[in-house]
Amino acid sequence: MTELDHIWSQMLIEAGSRAGDDGRRDVADYLRLKATNNAIRSAGVGWLFDTVIEIVGPLMVGNNPVGVEREEPHSFARGSSTMVGALLRLRQGVRCLTVEAGWARTPADGIMQRGALVYARISHFGMPKAGAEIRLVHAASLPQWHGENGAVFDSGSLQRHFQLFLGL
Repeated sequence: MTELDHIWSQMLIEAGSRAGDDGRRDVADYLRLKATNNAIRSAGVGWLFDTVIEIVGPLMVGNNPVGVEREEPHSFARGSSTMVGALLRLRQGVRCLTVEAGWARTPADGIMQRGALVYARISHFGMPKAGAEIRLVHAASLPQWHGENGAVFDSGSLQRHFQLFLGL
């Protein structure tokens, strides 16, 4: 979480507290929901990026190491909406695997469709059809990443993208 995100979360909590003190339960409930969803979003993006780093970790040293770059803040288009979040880029020689994750932060950014909390895009340089778009959604007990077809997208799915990245 960036410093700006942390400050924004604190401001939401304080605004919700003030609204509750002023008798504006509807505003307080909305701000509490927004703060909760933002915490879930940050944790979901954290899991996604941490899992990628865990998979690539053993290959970050040696004769032909995989380079890792992170950009934050980062924005990317999804339809007519703008997702704001972070980017993780893995490079090995001319191969490149990019993972972008974010959400519409303001009304001007657009809307989140299909019940998504976060959208992420996985791209393989030179292989546009090999990529994937996934979304973090509320599930029965914990939020889950789902692919475009609705199937759960887990660490095994990330492993398959990494194997494709390495040409295995």
